[in-house]
Amino acid sequence: MSSIDPDLDLPDQRADDLRQGAGLLRTPPRSKEAEQAALGTLMNSHGASARFVGETLETGITAEEYYWPAHATIHRAILRVRAAGDPVDPITVGEELTRSGELNRVGGASYLHTCVQSVPTSASGPRYAQIVRAKAYRRRAIDAAQKILQYAYSEEGDEEDVRALVEQELTAIVADIPGLTAEPPTVDDLYLDYVAELEGVQNGRAMGLPYGISDLDAVTSGMHPGNVTVIAAQSGVGKSTLALNAATAAAKAGARVMFSSLEMSHGELMNKLVAAEGKIPMHYLTRQGGLKAEHWTEVERLGRELFRTLPMRIHRPDSASLADIEAAARACVRADGLDLLVVDYLQLVEVQQARHITREQAVAAVSRGLKNLSVSLNCHVIALSQLNDDGLMRESRSIKNDASVVICVVRPDMDEPESSRAGEVDLVIDKNRFGPRATVTAGALMHYSRITDMNQT
Repeated sequence: MSSIDPDLDLPDQRADDLRQGAGLLRTPPRSKEAEQAALGTLMNSHGASARFVGETLETGITAEEYYWPAHATIHRAILRVRAAGDPVDPITVGEELTRSGELNRVGGASYLHTCVQSVPTSASGPRYAQIVRAKAYRRRAIDAAQKILQYAYSEEGDEEDVRALVEQELTAIVADIPGLTAEPPTVDDLYLDYVAELEGVQNGRAMGLPYGISDLDAVTSGMHPGNVTVIAAQSGVGKSTLALNAATAAAKAGARVMFSSLEMSHGELMNKLVAAEGKIPMHYLTRQGGLKAEHWTEVERLGRELFRTLPMRIHRPDSASLADIEAAARACVRADGLDLLVVDYLQLVEVQQARHITREQAVAAVSRGLKNLSVSLNCHVIALSQLNDDGLMRESRSIKNDASVVICVVRPDMDEPESSRAGEVDLVIDKNRFGPRATVTAGALMHYSRITDMNQT
């Protein structure tokens, strides 16, 4: 075991020389605790803490932003282990550093464990990384200022040379501000991309992800990233069935889908999928001895030909919090991307409520959170919502404001089993930013957990 302390692994000598040359011998901004905690978070890729690793890396932290070179060396080793697809922990990182001959230089295997043990909570990993980045930016600003001071004191060059150096250093340091927002594009910047998109729309190539019902796709142009579709209905009408059918249709088209259910278990969702795709009556799947030999053959075929390659993930949150859904969605993005997120349903999702917040305000916060998530992850979100008996969305009218498309599901035969429209469902498009408001009639094969085009019933 090495007794080397990373404190003895001195930082960049050139920067120290500049500080001394300018007569400024003050301690540069740094936080050993934040650097250790950031590294400790990155070396904890097991269990529930794994999701915070990706979020910490998403801050943009790089090896060059650590003050202590030993920490930079550990960060690079973490990235190599991660790139190899191996779990990242003190043992695997230690093996990688041993292979590269750097373990003793960073303080030995014990120091890796010290970093992990220094983490107060992995959930704050992104915050630790942001502190590291902020300190690094301050050091870069100091170094740029000292470089300008040293050149100005040297009497070298003329005023044009000094001006050029000042402009170069300040431009670089401003451009490197963590989280700096770039200026918005001009309409001229947008024009060529707009024309290409417009041509695609006119030629029928720019349809969004399919809902799986042709008339609905035609009226709405499908599902587009950064937008939210709200499917609203009273209990038992079929909003979950419509959403799961849409998720399956999108996944069949190649979209990467996450279906987050706060109401149904994995088994219940799989029953719905098998019934819809295998055309096996739901009650055959849920009662003893209900499946005949031909049904088992169909179940086996679905596993082999569909489910094995269908890019759909089923998320059953440990809790009903918006934070859990967001964390799972970001994990999907890191794994292989995410094009469609389905949340079943809005009124069951919880947010961290401040004191005295009303239920309506809480649901509005969930709705706004999902809209923001669709934008930040560049995916489409389908959010299910309960309807009151009066036909209004329960507890929050703001849900409609955040949505691009609102579809109210109405079944004429719910109250009239002998209705001439038995087996039909009306999809009332109450809001549509991509086209007109309209009503699409579809077939309701509820015994198959399936809502489909009328000509397929």
